[in-house]
Amino acid sequence: MKIASYNVENLFDMNRDGNEYEEYTPNGDWGWTQDIYRIKLKNTAQVIRAVNADIIALQEIESEVALKDLKTELNRQGLYYQYYLFARGKKSSVNTAILSRYPIQSGLKHPVSYTRKYRDILEAKIDINGQSLRVFVNHWKSKSGPESERILSAKRLIYRLNELSENEPFVLLGDFNSHYEEYKTFLKSRKHNDTEGITGINHILKTIDDEGNPITYASLKNSDGHLYNLWYDVDEKQRWSHKYKGKGEALDNMIISSALADGEGLEYVRGSFQRFEADYLFYKGKPYRWQHSKTHPKHHLGEGYSDHLPIYALFRM
Repeated sequence: MKIASYNVENLFDMNRDGNEYEEYTPNGDWGWTQDIYRIKLKNTAQVIRAVNADIIALQEIESEVALKDLKTELNRQGLYYQYYLFARGKKSSVNTAILSRYPIQSGLKHPVSYTRKYRDILEAKIDINGQSLRVFVNHWKSKSGPESERILSAKRLIYRLNELSENEPFVLLGDFNSHYEEYKTFLKSRKHNDTEGITGINHILKTIDDEGNPITYASLKNSDGHLYNLWYDVDEKQRWSHKYKGKGEALDNMIISSALADGEGLEYVRGSFQRFEADYLFYKGKPYRWQHSKTHPKHHLGEGYSDHLPIYALFRM
């Protein structure tokens, strides 16, 4: 079974509801037209079809309308997902979703805050051949804000995880806007480090131990509530899914519970975690993002994919 995550970069529909970014106003000055929308759907579906995951978490989907239009385009390209969930936050411009070939037993959304700034966390309980797996789709606050804003999402997530039984398997995935070793990378940033060195992804989610060492796959089996970030299964030079000012960042993460590494039931296939890196997803060494003109009047060019690469991992009984 393959589980994936993909930030598709701003998939907006053609309905004007007032929450759109300026450049995605239907038939507005930027030229977000039906034809351009169809190209965006086609390109996004091309990537998802190539990843061919059994379960895929999506970020930056505006609406359920956009999600259903994407499912329709996937059907045209020969990929069918029978089950889906969508989580729309209050007045949020972009949201999270999940597509699945396996039955979704239940779904919940967990509000981080009742302001527009924070996106809800989407939880899906999925039936994998008789065994339940919980999948949590995240899209945390961007790095335009300090770490304290991402810690709010981490605390809301860990609150829910603490309600689950000790042996229940779960996967946390999505765009955390956090490096897998954020506790190291943000220390020198006054803009981000407003928490005295505490990070959401490492300290709150416990992907490091009490001495500040990363949790390994081997130590996960004997850890007390700690979690394992699958980026450690990838060569260090390949640990990025997004680039900012030419530097690779691992903002997209997949994190597993110890129940997926205990040798019983559903298990992570060690070493299977990868980023999806088809040649067409790159331009000049960085992700070939959805293209806007560089000259005025600004407009959509109808080219490109996303500023993020998909990530995926394999699991088996």
